[in-house]
Amino acid sequence: MSNIGKQPIPIPENVDVNISNDSVLVKGILGHLDMTYDSKIDIVMKDNTIWVKRRSDNRSDKELHGLYRSLLKNMVIGVSIGFEKKLLLVGVGYTAEKKGDLLLINVGFSHPIYFQIPQGLTVTTPDQTTIVINGYNKQNVGDFTAKIRSMRKPEPYKGKGIKYSDEIVRRKAGKVVGGAS
Repeated sequence: MSNIGKQPIPIPENVDVNISNDSVLVKGILGHLDMTYDSKIDIVMKDNTIWVKRRSDNRSDKELHGLYRSLLKNMVIGVSIGFEKKLLLVGVGYTAEKKGDLLLINVGFSHPIYFQIPQGLTVTTPDQTTIVINGYNKQNVGDFTAKIRSMRKPEPYKGKGIKYSDEIVRRKAGKVVGGAS
């Protein structure tokens, strides 16, 4: 059995889970998420826990078993606690500012870059070099964060760019200038 798929998912008190024929609806204080699942997988709710079971031991069924369990766990965590990612802007003159529903970023181009903040996400800029993205859908938070980061990925020589707060950039040695002999 899948090591991930066989683990139960506890349901917090403030979360409601509705399981129908081939879909799951999870409602919480932060929002609601729904998902349709494959008929090869059974999702059962007992005593405020969700169990994901598969019908056979085929390789594809084992893959789906762990996948749907992870997706369900992320849905439950998202509507109860939420997800957060933090970006750091490293470089002289690199700044970020929130203006209404737009995020303004200056990262060394001749023009500022504007990002439209998607529905369901909350973006804050505690200071000019930090961007904090919160939301209840893990995929939306990760996609928007990756889109911002792709504008200027951190480079290995000076470390300039947009990086995740927990990311470690491996630094390389620059060119060594030979001394005059």
